[in-house]
Amino acid sequence: MKWLASNGYVTLTADEFAGYLHGERMPDKSILLTFDDGYLDNYLHAHPVLNRYGHNALMFLVTERIHDGPTRSLAERPAHTTPSHEECERLIEAGRADDVTVRWSEIEAMRAAGTFEFHSHTHSHRRWDLSCNDTGSKRAMIGADIETAKSILRERLGIESKHLCWPEGYYDTDYIGAAIDAGYEYLYTTRNVRLNAPGSDRHQIQRVVDNGKGDEWLARKLWRYRHPVWGPAYYGIKQLKHAVRGAVGT
Repeated sequence: MKWLASNGYVTLTADEFAGYLHGERMPDKSILLTFDDGYLDNYLHAHPVLNRYGHNALMFLVTERIHDGPTRSLAERPAHTTPSHEECERLIEAGRADDVTVRWSEIEAMRAAGTFEFHSHTHSHRRWDLSCNDTGSKRAMIGADIETAKSILRERLGIESKHLCWPEGYYDTDYIGAAIDAGYEYLYTTRNVRLNAPGSDRHQIQRVVDNGKGDEWLARKLWRYRHPVWGPAYYGIKQLKHAVRGAVGT
């Protein structure tokens, strides 16, 4: 975050990013920051850092995991005690989601500070393509899941979110169709095979996953993506590789 601020980058809101996809002009060094799953460390660590540098981000919530309760403090959960992603998943599986995910009170605190806005990562975080035996039931379960998340966000936060992030970044035509039917317009994955440019498909929004790789890695990535020659060339190669893998898998 410090590197982005010191190098003149401006963080976008969901509405601003949507405007960009529809052709609206944005500042030259604009970037959209996203956080998936709604883990507690987003509140304890990312929230104060965003606030310090005047940045904002989107958090995609798994609404089934969000509970009521008082806000927690960094003094209670120092950085060295923050569980790993794998440990968070284990605790969630054991029914202890509240130990590792944000609460509604913490969500409201972040909204008030302007560091985060909140959107859907589905209600259950389930991959229905792996558990349904036919297209009809799969489509119905996807629809019920994402409509539940939308309803909870409407009830608890008073928002009508049009932004949805897929669990594990996976999607297919059934997922996209169900999302459109539920009123979502901007669908996010973890794939990264093309630039998000004005006019590009808002149902397949690409993202770069950093996984804590550091400033130098981020600087190289942003330089490559912004370069008028290397950016298109890099993604052209990635799209070709993606197409070849798809052809081999058929």
